[in-house]
Amino acid sequence: MTTFTFSNESPADLAVDVLVLPVFEGPEAGPGVKDVKGLDLLGLFAATGAKGKRGESLLMPNTGVKGLAPKAVLLLGVGKRDDADADACRRAIGRVAGQLAKRKSVATTLPQIVTGRGAADPFQATVEGLLLGSYRFERYKSKANGAKLGKVTLVGVAKADAKAAREAIRRGVVIAESQAWARDLVNTPALDLSPAELAKAAQAMARQVGLTCRVWSDAELKKGGFGGIVGVGQGSVRSPRMIELRYAGGKGAPIALTGKGIAFDSGGLSIKDASGMEWMKCDMGGAASILGAMRAIALLKPKVNVIAAIPSAENMPSGSAIRPGDVLRHRGGTTSEVLNTDAEGRLVLADALAYLAEKKPRVIIDTATLTGACMVALGDELWGAMGNDRDLIRDVLVAGEEAGEPGWELPMHEPYRRLIDSEVADIKNVGKRYGGAITAAMFLREFVGDTPWVHLDIAGPAFHDKAGDYGPKGATGSPVRALVRYVVDQA
Repeated sequence: MTTFTFSNESPADLAVDVLVLPVFEGPEAGPGVKDVKGLDLLGLFAATGAKGKRGESLLMPNTGVKGLAPKAVLLLGVGKRDDADADACRRAIGRVAGQLAKRKSVATTLPQIVTGRGAADPFQATVEGLLLGSYRFERYKSKANGAKLGKVTLVGVAKADAKAAREAIRRGVVIAESQAWARDLVNTPALDLSPAELAKAAQAMARQVGLTCRVWSDAELKKGGFGGIVGVGQGSVRSPRMIELRYAGGKGAPIALTGKGIAFDSGGLSIKDASGMEWMKCDMGGAASILGAMRAIALLKPKVNVIAAIPSAENMPSGSAIRPGDVLRHRGGTTSEVLNTDAEGRLVLADALAYLAEKKPRVIIDTATLTGACMVALGDELWGAMGNDRDLIRDVLVAGEEAGEPGWELPMHEPYRRLIDSEVADIKNVGKRYGGAITAAMFLREFVGDTPWVHLDIAGPAFHDKAGDYGPKGATGSPVRALVRYVVDQA
């Protein structure tokens, strides 16, 4: 169990295994470097050829330097001084979090690279970077590494607002642990995380943090008219579920959240090729992000109401699976023609969106690993935002930027709406190949009515095929931090 504390002592006086000190690009001494006497830290760093670029590091043991309490000093490049912000803290410390996890005690002055307004944010970001960067999914390893961070001391200046820093540290722990839990869900093989098992995990979490939870069974979904969820799930022997969570923290209409929870996506009868299925356990990344966000919201206790309705199904080919050309009737009565069973995420989300719209929320936000088209447009670091309300889109984009999980708006180009017109139903579930992310969002828009709504296509950032700044290969848990930031900002 990692514990975090705040201190405004001189970093050279802290008796820890490793003292992490930032170095700006140049190299230029960052906070705490000049506090270490008897060692030319900057000279030694430069002698290795390091310039202070983000991620560069040099570990130096304390060989008996007088007045230096730490057993070792780790110099850490953080990039240009003018670019120093909370996300620079998160990304820099995330790069070395794996090696720090092997130590019993760590201290760092890293949050001090950010000064002025919002000076508490880098404390939160540093905690997030450390916890997310040291994350490993080892549930199925016969010989797990087992390395865990011990005690971490975040060092502020003498005049630092200790109360604000400690609260920022607490937020960082809550959010990072919630995002790590979302990562666990996505990384778990589909064999062990069916829709029913995902619902059980949500129920256990809800009991732990004080959320109200209802799980809709297959029979209840059929009775309630959730034709999209039922239709997608009917090809699997493992029946679908919908997870409904409620957080009561304030007055007025709730913020509504939903996420695509396809436990495994084979493509159905429009089956994917073998390589396309290798990472399809991650097709419930949207659902996991909403579950992680709800966990964090319950623990942070913002003064606002939040409701989540998370559809989960397994998209499998069988004699009972839906076929291309079938028509589904969704919650509320809208019908959709299924031309491609591999465009199933929008079918299950449609029901959840229609259900949430009935609750008269102030806004609806959905997250989904929905389209490869969004990845083609934005790559694997940005999620795409599309919706019917520019103020909401702006607020969510700002929250993502502030949380270090940025997105980008894609246009809802109205002439493309004709591409999902159907001759036999109200709409069809696919348009043409080009503009696929936009037509998918337009399909979802049909189910929200007049409620302000934004769709986040997270196909790119939800799951990475190589390690990043603060995470190994696999699930990222994105955009948990962005969602939580939005909700807290609204409160």
